[in-house]
Amino acid sequence: MRREHAAELKYRPKDFSAKSTTRDIAERFDGDVERFSNLETGQSATIDAPLSMQLITEAAVQITPSIERVLDLGCGAGNNTLKLREVYGKPFHSDLLDLSGPMLERAEQRVRKTGIDSVTAWQADLRDADLPKESYDVILAAAVLHHLRDDADWQAAFEKVYSLLRPGGSFWITDLVVQETVPIHELMWSRYGDYLEGIGGAEYRQTVFDYIEREDSPRPVTYQLDLLRRVGFTHVELLHKNSCFAAFGAWKE
Repeated sequence: MRREHAAELKYRPKDFSAKSTTRDIAERFDGDVERFSNLETGQSATIDAPLSMQLITEAAVQITPSIERVLDLGCGAGNNTLKLREVYGKPFHSDLLDLSGPMLERAEQRVRKTGIDSVTAWQADLRDADLPKESYDVILAAAVLHHLRDDADWQAAFEKVYSLLRPGGSFWITDLVVQETVPIHELMWSRYGDYLEGIGGAEYRQTVFDYIEREDSPRPVTYQLDLLRRVGFTHVELLHKNSCFAAFGAWKE
């Protein structure tokens, strides 16, 4: 019997009605502020999180050396903006966007402590937020895009990000990804399970897999790189990939 190699048939659901709503996701993060407030361990369920954060912020500075305004999508407790401030070495206007009010409050407190006095907090979904067009030099999106759902949702979100960037601006992503083929996805998913079990045992592994199943609908990194080109980005770059996680970005001329 021929083995099916189209990952989308198994790992890209057609019906998203059972997935968590934005309200459900916000409520979960409302109660998880302390964990996400640690720059080194706040993303322990993410393989190579500190490395990926370092890579996207260093790449942002390398590609967009003059940074005046930054948008941090799904900012959580502000870790990626804090890291960018550290790498860049100078303050910039910081726009923080998140579904969770408590996360935003903590992020703004932490960002202001670094000497960034100009902060705008947006408690909103990217898809609904009335963000200013062509205003950002850098946009960061860490562990947030996997909450997008169907193809139209992904395309609209990427088109919106492109429209928000100034010419020369760049967009940097770290996220959970699936693979293009079922056998490789199963291999990487098994490796990820082993990683989780090594951190917190079988119960932790199952807890993480359960909330991924409930909340997330990730896509392959190749799908996202192609989509970035399709919505208008001139250049794309894959910085790092390990198992089910990737760091990558794009910039416009």
